[in-house]
Amino acid sequence: ASPDEEWPEAEKAEKLARGAALKWASGVFYRPEKLEGLGHYRRRETQRNSSIQSRLKSTVQSYLEGVSAGLEQLRSAAQEVQSVCQDLGAARWALLDSADHFQGLQQMRELMEEHVQLASVVQVLPQIFSVHEVFSHILQLLHGQRLLEAHVELMMVEQLRDDILSQLHLRGLSSAQATVLSYFSGLQELNESLAKQLWDIVGSSLRLVREDPVLFVTAVRIIEREEKIDDTLLLEATFLPPGRPKGWRQKFYQVLQDTITGAHFHAPRLDAEGPGLARHLAALQKDIVSELRVVKDLMVQCVPAHYNILSVCTATYHQALSSHLQEILREDLDKQGLFLLLEWALRVYHSPEMMGHPDLLPEVDVSALGPLMSSEVVDQTERRYVVKVKASVFEWMQRTLEVEFKEWFREEEPETDHQGFFQSALPAIVMQMLNENIQVASLITDSLQQKIYNMALEELEAFLGRLREALVQCGKEHQQDRAVPKYYISYLLAVLNNNLALSNSVSSLHPDTAGREVPTSLQAALDRMQKKATQLLLEELLLDLQPLCLQLPSRKWLSGSQLVGSMCEVIDKYAKDFSRVRKPVFTLLLAESELLVASQYLRALLQRKMVCKSREERGQLCHRLLQDATQLRELFCGLGLDRSQQSLEAVFALRELICLKDPALLSLEVVGFITKYPDVSDEHISTLLDIRGDVSKEVRHVVLEMMAQHPQVLPEGYRPIFSTILVPVPELPFCLRKGKCA
Repeated sequence: ASPDEEWPEAEKAEKLARGAALKWASGVFYRPEKLEGLGHYRRRETQRNSSIQSRLKSTVQSYLEGVSAGLEQLRSAAQEVQSVCQDLGAARWALLDSADHFQGLQQMRELMEEHVQLASVVQVLPQIFSVHEVFSHILQLLHGQRLLEAHVELMMVEQLRDDILSQLHLRGLSSAQATVLSYFSGLQELNESLAKQLWDIVGSSLRLVREDPVLFVTAVRIIEREEKIDDTLLLEATFLPPGRPKGWRQKFYQVLQDTITGAHFHAPRLDAEGPGLARHLAALQKDIVSELRVVKDLMVQCVPAHYNILSVCTATYHQALSSHLQEILREDLDKQGLFLLLEWALRVYHSPEMMGHPDLLPEVDVSALGPLMSSEVVDQTERRYVVKVKASVFEWMQRTLEVEFKEWFREEEPETDHQGFFQSALPAIVMQMLNENIQVASLITDSLQQKIYNMALEELEAFLGRLREALVQCGKEHQQDRAVPKYYISYLLAVLNNNLALSNSVSSLHPDTAGREVPTSLQAALDRMQKKATQLLLEELLLDLQPLCLQLPSRKWLSGSQLVGSMCEVIDKYAKDFSRVRKPVFTLLLAESELLVASQYLRALLQRKMVCKSREERGQLCHRLLQDATQLRELFCGLGLDRSQQSLEAVFALRELICLKDPALLSLEVVGFITKYPDVSDEHISTLLDIRGDVSKEVRHVVLEMMAQHPQVLPEGYRPIFSTILVPVPELPFCLRKGKCA
């Protein structure tokens, strides 16, 4: 092979060098004048090449010397390895020749191990033989409450037993373990005796840390020793002696928690009514704060920091209290008991008087422990409280209603306020009762206040219904004997004033001052109550007006009697009574009385038709109608009722129909009349035409036809007057007899 094929890298390097040289030369000698320095460049490059070659030769020479030294060392190492292999072969043959002699050494090894075991047993024999004596001494120490000394000796005996059991376990001698356990059986009793004393001390820890903390600290030290022994044995995990792990630290917590729970929360059955529950909760509050102060100031110093004893005790009290309150809530508590529990759990518990006491802060923090009563329990308790309050409110309202009903039959007028308006104590009693319950509920939660508010409105609505029924009953008794009650009208007016006072006071019950709208159903109940009292008053007015209305119309009335003057006297008498109610109701009574008078006047005119026989009679009738309507209108205007609110205008309008001289124009007048009074019927118009006495059948037909072409719809807010007036139906022609028409 050629040198180029053996060293391709050299060929490549030479080509690169030649290319670089040509590139350099072309860059240097690109001008003819540069060729003058060619000799200088040749000498300089010749010197540089000579220097590089000398460095390369020295480098290659040093590498060759190193390779020679390495080869010499490898040759020497190969000779030494060959010598070692020969020596190992000789040793192997020597060991094979001596194998039979080693078997004899096994018996010697076994004898040596047995000797070591016997020597160990001999060393502990004095301790083993003195075990029962140590048991007696430990028992004496326990009786003398020298607990640390007793525990030291107890640990030594346990260590001895555990070492023996461990050795037996390692050698698989499980049958011998029962003998050892039987021999050390007294350890169990001593452990139990020590544990009993420890738990008695822990159970009295709150007292001991104040009186004798040494005993409590001793118990904690013993518990910590046992915990370290448990941890060590569990880490080794080779052999776990009987009774391990003892877990005395966990038992410490359990005993402490049981002590706290048993001392305060396993009380006998509480008195669900009366002050028993209040005393119990006050005692719990005082004891818990006092004991937590002892834990914070004294017990914390007696136990290691990792015990977190204050947090443990706080959580124990919190959980025990929560369970205890649940047990109390299972009792049939009255409203006072339910209120006390809610107030105590939601207000007192977190207040500076209990868990927020300055002596407990900031170490004691129950905010991370959750609520004492869950939101579901609080809601259930609030609902139970509302039910109890509702029953109480119903009972009080019923008593108030019974007293009010009896007062209606008294032989004296009702009370009056400073303005002379009739009233009774009913609104003040009812609103005070409801408001007090709402205010009391506000001391607990907003949700309870809202529940009590809703209940109060429901009860007030129901009470108004019962009050209305009582009013109806009173009205029935009055119908049987108008002398009973003696001051019937006065008490009806007092009822109206009371109803107005209740209506004005309802908004003050609302917890939120921004939204004081009276609920629709309650407003309807108030309106029904007012309507019923107004109706009974109007019935009284009607009874006094009816004898006078029966004389309308008549020839005597037409000729100019004082009939309407007598009616005005009756109305004026009632108006003086009505003045004993407040203005909104007074105005309502005037308006209703005026409507009653107008409707009765029109009813008498339409039901007992008087047919005018001549134009003179018709003129006389119109004059009488004008005088009567004017006199009545002036009366009501004088009483304070504006003309725009009066219904007597219908009498004036009816008079215009009767006074119209040309019957042919009646159709147009009737259209205007029914437009103003859309509740007028065909029968009413027919009766009016009959009263005129000069309307032909053709005109009557045109008038009725015109009415049919202009049907009317009652506008919103219209006060009907004619729809309440029924006129006699004229008998049909061609009737053979009544009820048998062809």
